[in-house]
Amino acid sequence: MRTPALFFIVLLLFVVSSCRKDVEVFMNEDTSLDSSAQNGFAGFYLLNEGNMGSNKSTLDYFDYASGKFQRNIYAAINPNVPKELGDVGNDIAIYGNRLYAVVNASNKVEVMDARTARRIGQIQIPNCRYIKFDKGFAYITSYAGPIEVNPNYTQKGYVAKIDTTTLAMVDKCIVGYQPDGLEITNGKIYVANSGGYMGAGNTEKYERTVSVIDLATFKEDKRIDVAYNLHHIKADKRGDLWVTSRGDYKKLASRLYFIDKLQQKVTDTLPIAVSNYYLDGDSLYVYSTEWSYITYSNVITYGIVNTRTHEIVSRSFITDGTDKEIEIPYGIMVHPVTKDIYVTDAGNYVSPGLLYCFTKEGKKKWSVRTGDIPAHFALLPKS
Repeated sequence: MRTPALFFIVLLLFVVSSCRKDVEVFMNEDTSLDSSAQNGFAGFYLLNEGNMGSNKSTLDYFDYASGKFQRNIYAAINPNVPKELGDVGNDIAIYGNRLYAVVNASNKVEVMDARTARRIGQIQIPNCRYIKFDKGFAYITSYAGPIEVNPNYTQKGYVAKIDTTTLAMVDKCIVGYQPDGLEITNGKIYVANSGGYMGAGNTEKYERTVSVIDLATFKEDKRIDVAYNLHHIKADKRGDLWVTSRGDYKKLASRLYFIDKLQQKVTDTLPIAVSNYYLDGDSLYVYSTEWSYITYSNVITYGIVNTRTHEIVSRSFITDGTDKEIEIPYGIMVHPVTKDIYVTDAGNYVSPGLLYCFTKEGKKKWSVRTGDIPAHFALLPKS
């Protein structure tokens, strides 16, 4: 979970999960929407995180050909799987003909057929976070230890190397504390270490480095100093890296950092807060829901960064005022052909959320109800 700070969210979600019997739940609901955005893609999956401790992570699917948005398809397609998808969906990706859903608090990666979402198997990874692929292997970040806010946390995290044919772990590389996002480029794996369990109440306890792993040896080569409480990391078209810091929710603001691939160090910092982003060409679409323990409120912002010039070219990619309808922006994707912009709204975190679709000009096309805390997208190619 991103904002407020992790320890506050963990406590909050355990409390509100006890009230979920009062929340209306819609199962396997289909909604007809605009189907004009096919352009080489069959559709996309949307992974809903669900509230921690409630076992309510769900999977939605939008079919471009029919224009149907289907809610909670995993439960319908896999009725014999105990506890359905699991507890807290944290990442989703398609590799080859398989769909991988990282389910954090259930300590597993659920593996499905990418065309049908029928379950193939699962990979057991404790406190797993994010996933990337390279040459037949999946690489998954793991906090390694239990979900526990503790300034004296002793368990370092790791990156697991998984054979995608057998779904077996063949190796792991120890990195920093509570590693989150990872990226693979230039023969290296770059891992954003957060220290999120340790920094609550003490900024100095946060991690502030990116681990650099050599793909050939699967050993950590070095650490790149960036900033406290790192989260996402993504390579642009030139192989340079863009890393986000959550800050400390007090005096240190969230920021976007640039790592030069040749110098292997931070050479630029952009004054923009980032909770999540999506890279399309040279355009990095960003939003932020930045919580402050000084004001006890969120500041919500949107923007576009040109990754070639390092300029903030827009302070809002939603141009029709619809951003005022979005309570808590939580997920983002841009269609690579039509440039339609998809933004999810987590709302109050305990009720079904919303998915918004905007044109490339930032005008609302439609919105639809999703599962609880809609967060992560995976585009499905036509073939």
